[in-house]
Amino acid sequence: MKKRTFFSLMLLIAMLLLEGAGEVRAGVTVEQVVRDREGSPSKVFLYFSDGLFRTDHPAGGLTTIMDFKEDRLLMIDHRSRNYIDVKLSQWEREVAKRLKQEISGVMAKERKIIVKRTGQTAVINGFQTEQVEVRVEGELIEENWMTRDVEMKEIEKVMDRVAQGFSKDFRLEMKEGREIYEKLKPFGFPILIKDYTMTYGLGAIDRVEVRKMEKKELEKEVFIPPAGYRKIVPESPKK
Repeated sequence: MKKRTFFSLMLLIAMLLLEGAGEVRAGVTVEQVVRDREGSPSKVFLYFSDGLFRTDHPAGGLTTIMDFKEDRLLMIDHRSRNYIDVKLSQWEREVAKRLKQEISGVMAKERKIIVKRTGQTAVINGFQTEQVEVRVEGELIEENWMTRDVEMKEIEKVMDRVAQGFSKDFRLEMKEGREIYEKLKPFGFPILIKDYTMTYGLGAIDRVEVRKMEKKELEKEVFIPPAGYRKIVPESPKK
């Protein structure tokens, strides 16, 4: 099993996640298509705004909301109209344990990482992009088509905070992902990510494709549970 990159790790974190009115806040919305190991696509919607991060997975009827300022995590099940409200720091510790099991034994030492542009450009879904390769110990693991056509400030706040939250629990793994992220950052944001680690030499999979991204005013309701939903108190783990 090969090492996950920062963006792949962000996707894994998202997939593990099963009142006020009238206020608006500046934000960024992203519509993307994510493909699993078999290449099956599903839509994911992301919302970023000043320490707040929401992910929607319509196919599963699930929404996750992270509030970094209030140390709060909401996990909303639209099918049952229920939601769970827990401390984000507590959830981070629990997910860190699961991620450690997921990537256990993947990497025993630090590896040499090279991120470089290839000179190829393309317009993808209306975004002007350039191809940037990620190689680890000389092996191509990811091909990113990056754009500078979008505002990165709100997105970077969230991505930086997520990396900080997990890095203390498995420093070596996140150090590599963080290094890749920092080296990719000057090129902008990935509109298309081709992942070579999921098919084991059989060619790349179009892991993530951004269909739409825009700055917009977001209603406060985007980051709170819908009216009429019932709060569920999760059982404490048995000791």
